[in-house]
Amino acid sequence: MTPPTGRPAVPGDAPRPLIAVPARFAVSTSALRHEAEVTARALVEAVWRAGGEPVSVHPHAPGGRADAAQVAARLARFDGILLPGGGDLAPHRYGALDVHHSVYDVDDEQDGFDLAVAQHALRAGLPLLAVCRGLQIVNVLRGGTLEQNMGGPGLDHRHLIHPVTPVPGSLVERAAGTQKIEVSCYHHQRVAEAGAGLAVTARAADGTVEALELPGAPGWFAAVQWHPEDTAHTDPVHQALFDQFVAAAAGRIRPAV
Repeated sequence: MTPPTGRPAVPGDAPRPLIAVPARFAVSTSALRHEAEVTARALVEAVWRAGGEPVSVHPHAPGGRADAAQVAARLARFDGILLPGGGDLAPHRYGALDVHHSVYDVDDEQDGFDLAVAQHALRAGLPLLAVCRGLQIVNVLRGGTLEQNMGGPGLDHRHLIHPVTPVPGSLVERAAGTQKIEVSCYHHQRVAEAGAGLAVTARAADGTVEALELPGAPGWFAAVQWHPEDTAHTDPVHQALFDQFVAAAAGRIRPAV
């Protein structure tokens, strides 16, 4: 295990790179009386520890379609994008005709916005870290497909900690500093077919795709099916992924005029 550095990826006297985190729609939260837009606290704290400034971004994609030019304009001020976990993508987004009964929390506007954000980040070379649903968003964007349900109790990866094996030399392996990573997972879907150009860079023992990268991409990009934020506050192996991401975003900051 890589020892903790004791310092963020960005020096304390440097401006914090702005990290856009698309919010997640929630039917209710304990602190509010109405529907809400939320961001996982563990995620934003991992970004903050790495030296980034996490900013929640409102998902806007009326009818499930986001305006690409508007998305580009909204993201122009940011130095990196973090696509977080969340509910399932609508199966029609990857060509599925039937919907498995386990599919949950589908929101067409959320899907449309996330897909547009991922597309802009990859085209513009913005550093992009995609987590759980975020990995599935990128895979579908690139023409890949998803297995709608892994099989239920004992077969899915809900509330599960298990080892994954990254590909030697991959970005994930270099960031973690180890050839076996204990990861915290919460998902019942997984990649069926990887999208165009995407390389599988980590798998679980059952063959589940646990990480994707895009060789030749113009900017820093990594996608993981697990939730590194769950243990990043105590495990430097998982915090290192956020550190590498924020460091790449910091490299894009333009000096003040």
